[in-house]
Amino acid sequence: MTSDSRPAAPPGEGADFGDIEAQKEVAELEQYNVAAETAGTRRDLRPLWRWVVFGVGLALSLFHLYTGYFGTLPGLQQRSFHLALGLGMVFLLYPSTRQETRPQRWYGLSLAAGGIGIIVYTIVEGIAEWYVLAPAVAVLALVQAARYVPLRPLGIPAADVVLAVLGAGSGLYLFVNYEDVVSTQGIIDPAQVAVGTVGILLVLVAAQRTLGPALVVLSGLMVAYAFYGRWLPGFLHHSGYTIDRIVVELFVGTEGVFGTPLGISSTFIFLFLIFAAMLTRTGMERFFTDLALGLTGGATGGTAKVGIVTSAFSGTITGSSVANTVSNGAFTIPMMKRSGYPANYAGAVEAASSTGGQIAPPIMGAAAFIMIEFTGIPYLQILQAAIIPAVLFFVAQFVVVHYDAKRLGIRGMPRGVLPNVRLLMATRGYLLVPIIGLFTLLSMGYSPIFSAMGAIGLTVAVNLLTQIVMFALRRWHGMEDRLTLWSLLDGLVDAARVALPIIVACAAAGMIAGVITLTGLGQKLSDGLVGVAESVLAPALQVVTFDLMAPNTTLLLCTLVLTMVACLILGIGVPTTANYVITATLAAPAIMAILEPDAAQNTVAVLLMAHMFVYYFGVMADITPPVCLAAYAASGISGGNPIMTGVNAVRIAVSGFLVPYMFVFSPQLLLQDVTWLSGIGVVATALLGVWLVGIAVVGYVRTGLHWSLRLVVGAAGLAMVNAGWESDVAGLLVAAAVVGWQYWTGRGAPSDTREVPAVP
Repeated sequence: MTSDSRPAAPPGEGADFGDIEAQKEVAELEQYNVAAETAGTRRDLRPLWRWVVFGVGLALSLFHLYTGYFGTLPGLQQRSFHLALGLGMVFLLYPSTRQETRPQRWYGLSLAAGGIGIIVYTIVEGIAEWYVLAPAVAVLALVQAARYVPLRPLGIPAADVVLAVLGAGSGLYLFVNYEDVVSTQGIIDPAQVAVGTVGILLVLVAAQRTLGPALVVLSGLMVAYAFYGRWLPGFLHHSGYTIDRIVVELFVGTEGVFGTPLGISSTFIFLFLIFAAMLTRTGMERFFTDLALGLTGGATGGTAKVGIVTSAFSGTITGSSVANTVSNGAFTIPMMKRSGYPANYAGAVEAASSTGGQIAPPIMGAAAFIMIEFTGIPYLQILQAAIIPAVLFFVAQFVVVHYDAKRLGIRGMPRGVLPNVRLLMATRGYLLVPIIGLFTLLSMGYSPIFSAMGAIGLTVAVNLLTQIVMFALRRWHGMEDRLTLWSLLDGLVDAARVALPIIVACAAAGMIAGVITLTGLGQKLSDGLVGVAESVLAPALQVVTFDLMAPNTTLLLCTLVLTMVACLILGIGVPTTANYVITATLAAPAIMAILEPDAAQNTVAVLLMAHMFVYYFGVMADITPPVCLAAYAASGISGGNPIMTGVNAVRIAVSGFLVPYMFVFSPQLLLQDVTWLSGIGVVATALLGVWLVGIAVVGYVRTGLHWSLRLVVGAAGLAMVNAGWESDVAGLLVAAAVVGWQYWTGRGAPSDTREVPAVP
């Protein structure tokens, strides 16, 4: 941070010890950089491999800049080169997990035995040819050798080097032989099937290393379903496909691995990741941190609010809940603990706010870009639709954190050590120019690719212009975050490193989507979802509500609940990108069928409601126990319990579970079918509604709320979810009575220092 954006520290003798400690915390938080080493990668690479990774990563980024400027290549070529270099980097950077404990060894041996059993079965039954079996055996042997064979040239297992070459080779084969592949589409070619076998297996192995076993298991089950579906009963039955046909469909073409998800990853997503890397190198992250400190650090519960704002800002340029949690949480979580928050609560604040980064424009999560292709809606409209729900999400978190801080008696940080917001905007506000430029280009109708390229160029140009001005003012040596040639190249490589889990997730998700399309499973499950809601849940809900709800509303609500449960279950270890691809294929059509049952083509409003709904709950799965990835990452820093951290995160982010229902029943929140007057009214009541729900969750305003009053306030908040004025007025009157009484009777009441209820 520059000296002109923060007041000088109090002089030595009169300085308060707490102020000095706070000043150290602020300095540490300002200096931290999210663009550090990617979690889970090898940290001990020798110089040779570092240069290899640097060269491959740079080539991958330059390829995307080239195609972004001169035009993308044909779909299969663009995507195959993207995957080829991505797989090559994964096996060099992400080590295999060596089984140290007995359960781990049994798990690894059982997987190996299962693979051998499948290969033996295919040989005995004669259902696979040698050009499938030989590559499968080779990949299986190399994966095990990477774990157990102590042959490590220059620090990396030899087997991983071979896997990296095979991964790159499988993609480059399609890139180089693109014309032959396209001309023989539909014909079973042994060489193509062999390459496809290697490619599919290596995508699964790469997914295991970068994302864990859940997506691998799900992808493997879907591939098995494509073969064994002929023997399954009921709606799961299909005619079945040979192994050769499955491999060709999933790898040699643009319907499986190289389908829509990887297509979006190889165009929009990667360029926006380069944009994010450039922003980080030019000081945007430090600027956001200082801005968060200046705006919220001195408020009640300031350290937690800084964590929320910092993670929200970081999420807009990274779009990864776990990455945000690990990077920002390294400093915000200890800072929250030192100010008085329990470990589980501190970790939960960071996990919840970092998860919200995936729904915060302008970059959001990778799945938001896939939504463009699935819905046909321009990216600008998706960003506009996401703005108000994101505001509601973070405002509700502020409400919960604020009243929890009041009941715990946690005050803000000393204002003397915090940045001055006015000076900060005056001295470094120019850093916002690239983001403003991105929105301007999108609003002018330019494509996301062109807009991202323009924003990248604007980021570099603004930094260079700033350097020239600073040089002229003779303040060159005091300038931070100068964009040099080396930092520019390093940013390009860092973008490639950050993209690796996204590349693998998109490839694996493409496999799942390919099987769903090939077998016709999507329509069957969508019809089944509506059938269960219509025949089981809706009648029960009608009885409970005494038929007060319209039948179509009841059916819609039941379908939304089932969809939410499906998204949260799929989120058990499955990244948001894959989660969205699956649920957008299976569940979103069911929602649209109820919203517009007789429409030949769905309206933009209905498409946004359905797809944003499944996207939101795919994101919320990252903090929902039992497998809450962001909460596990936060607990590793806080020292808390992962499950209780997840429980607290759900409590803090309770609005994230309400907002999707709000915009389905009130599409004005997505800026659809809205006028200025009606839009302001809906947003105002929605803000009041999430504020009331937050108060009900905490159970405290100026003094503690009795459980009965909490129920009343919560019901008043939920009543304001509906866009009808009657429910809004009723909710407003109840809220005014309860909250007004609290403020009248609680004047001068001391803070309630009891523990937050969700923390054991």
